[in-house]
Amino acid sequence: MRTFGSQEYEFRSAAETMPEDRYSFRPVVPVAAGNAATSVGPTQLRSFGDQVKHVACANFAFAAELDGKTPPDNCENGGPNPAKTRAELLTYLRNSFAAMNASLNAITSKNMYDPIEGRYAGPNTRLGLAGTAIWHVADHYGQIVLYLRLNGIVPPASRPNPPELKDYPAH
Repeated sequence: MRTFGSQEYEFRSAAETMPEDRYSFRPVVPVAAGNAATSVGPTQLRSFGDQVKHVACANFAFAAELDGKTPPDNCENGGPNPAKTRAELLTYLRNSFAAMNASLNAITSKNMYDPIEGRYAGPNTRLGLAGTAIWHVADHYGQIVLYLRLNGIVPPASRPNPPELKDYPAH
């Protein structure tokens, strides 16, 4: 839980730091010979806002799988949630971390090796899925740090006095 809490802080604080007008920022990747453009892949990177939405959807998906529920569809491309604005995305992100925290806190020494099925991290165990969820946030945090730095912004977790997280309204 401590590791996931650290990932939550790093990712959410980075998402809160990016100005609204830069949520559409998308690094440009040159097309190499033989690479075909795809919706998301080597030649088409997600925008900053798309990264935030993807992580939020994935958190809800991992939480659903941990809870034995059906995860949202199409998290690879943002999922079904209609959030678009910075404020909506930050609320969606905050709520996704709350869902993951509740699901992770339900893991016990008695159920941590129970099998989990699901398209996002299955087949797995509860403990294995928890590790995947933590890794997933960390992976995308590493990506959005570059987005911040390409926009001249020092990530909050790299500052001498990191700011507190904000509490966006629930929807």
